[in-house]
Amino acid sequence: MKFLTYKRVEAVKVGIMDDNNMIYSLSEVLGHEEYGTMLECIAGISDAELARVDAFLKDPDFEGVSSDKVKILAPITKPIHDIICVGVNYLDHLNESKNAMNDDKFNTVTKPVYFGKRTQMIVGSDAPIKGWLEVDENLDYEVELAVIIGKKGTCIPKDKVEEYIFGYSAFNDFSSRKLQTLHMQWYRGKSLDTYTAMGPVILHKSMMPFPVEADVISRVNGEVRQSSNTRMLINDIAELISDFSNGITLEPGDIIATGTPAGVGMGFSPQRFLKRGDVVECEIPGIGILKNTIE
Repeated sequence: MKFLTYKRVEAVKVGIMDDNNMIYSLSEVLGHEEYGTMLECIAGISDAELARVDAFLKDPDFEGVSSDKVKILAPITKPIHDIICVGVNYLDHLNESKNAMNDDKFNTVTKPVYFGKRTQMIVGSDAPIKGWLEVDENLDYEVELAVIIGKKGTCIPKDKVEEYIFGYSAFNDFSSRKLQTLHMQWYRGKSLDTYTAMGPVILHKSMMPFPVEADVISRVNGEVRQSSNTRMLINDIAELISDFSNGITLEPGDIIATGTPAGVGMGFSPQRFLKRGDVVECEIPGIGILKNTIE
């Protein structure tokens, strides 16, 4: 099951997408309009309703609309909290970060490295990214698997983590690298307007076996820059959610960006930062391609 937020004419709706990229209004499928936003859907949809959605996708009883006839927005356009991000969670990216930032503290990373990412509005696929190159010309990309929480929980045991997940999406953690180091922490350099992109859909957890082994790929202007798999995570999804929730309540709709592999722009020699007009694609099979152009 693929859940998405889309705009048709002037109406913004929550929908589901089938394998042929046909979109169906969730309210029409379920026969009610209780879920006007994705956050409402995540928090409220029942197991029985999920079963109805699954059965409908196998045998639709009304015609959908082609995805190229609507504007697909970020699945969650305005999150309930800052994004929970995990830094240097792939060994190869930890090593390239240590070299690029000339910082020996990366030698001792064993526990998850958390930081927040403020966003006024999450950008969807095919939406432009304001590069803010006049603020910092070192604009970088990071493909990540995002985990969307589906149930409120605190102190979640590792063997129960999947019960608290709603689904997964592709995520691009755009970053201004000079700002990231200038302020001695990463919050500002990660949080400029439009620097959070996610989509095109949320893939329900039932469609991705747990523990998750998903390919994560990024391309810039068609050139593959990053290519790895979440089985290479230093701290896996179960560890991240269990650890973070120890004393901190997670809520439906919370987004956890699980980290990026090697191949970011700052890791090259010479470094290869983004320029205006560059097209960045983040792909996770089963979820799709998140595509954005730098303005």
